[in-house]
Amino acid sequence: MQKDVDQWVSQYTPAYWQPHEILARLIEEVGELAREINHQYGPKKKKGTEHTKEIADEIGDIIFTIICLANREKIDLDSAWENVMAKCYNRDAERFTKK
Repeated sequence: MQKDVDQWVSQYTPAYWQPHEILARLIEEVGELAREINHQYGPKKKKGTEHTKEIADEIGDIIFTIICLANREKIDLDSAWENVMAKCYNRDAERFTKK
């Protein structure tokens, strides 16, 4: 996914925004996901003029934005993912109730 994003973004100048700009975009995208979840599962229903968005699409936008930040900062997400999972299996091994 990081290569796909880099290929697409590299068509433009600048290829990647500054970190604070990417973070602002990420917050916007998370807000859109929160709004959609609230509309579908919470008490706040959509106005008649609002279209239903797919939660999967909103999550995809978040992933894209996170990849942009990782690429800009030269972070290997595969490595970052391995570190997170190691924490889950080691540090948190007895933290939660297992099935």
